Amino acid sequence: MADVEDQDALRQLSKNRLRLWLRLIKSTRLVEDEVRRRLRGDFGTTLPRFDVMSALSRAPDGLKMKDISRLLRVSNGNITGIVDKLVDDGLVLRIIPPQDRRTQIIQFTDRGRQEFETLAQTHESWIDEILGGLNADDVDGMIRRLDHLVHALEERQ
Repeated sequence: MADVEDQDALRQLSKNRLRLWLRLIKSTRLVEDEVRRRLRGDFGTTLPRFDVMSALSRAPDGLKMKDISRLLRVSNGNITGIVDKLVDDGLVLRIIPPQDRRTQIIQFTDRGRQEFETLAQTHESWIDEILGGLNADDVDGMIRRLDHLVHALEERQ
């Protein structure tokens, strides 16, 4: 009898894990959709462009195209068009190091860094507002649990 109960408990846990996955997707999409809408409406920009700028903001010496792709988990082709537009808009530079002419280092211009700082501050205030229904305990608990999930997932790789 205990064996049947154990199997039922495992099936229920499996279903609950699926429910968790679906809720993670739904909550992520709801927040992401709102951020996309606000970026487009308030700044005339896109989330992928913001993401590229965000990656560059953490690398004062710039990043190679392949490093941006790796950080954002997208193909080089996806990054190329965004970087082209950022260059056209005077927000980043393509630097070709003399020791490796095949490599391009992407770096912010002063104007690009300033524009991103404005975007990042506004983005932070949006996230604070969007997640405003969560208190400090909610946030801390979710961060701990999601850190545990990320650690478990990374161990599987």
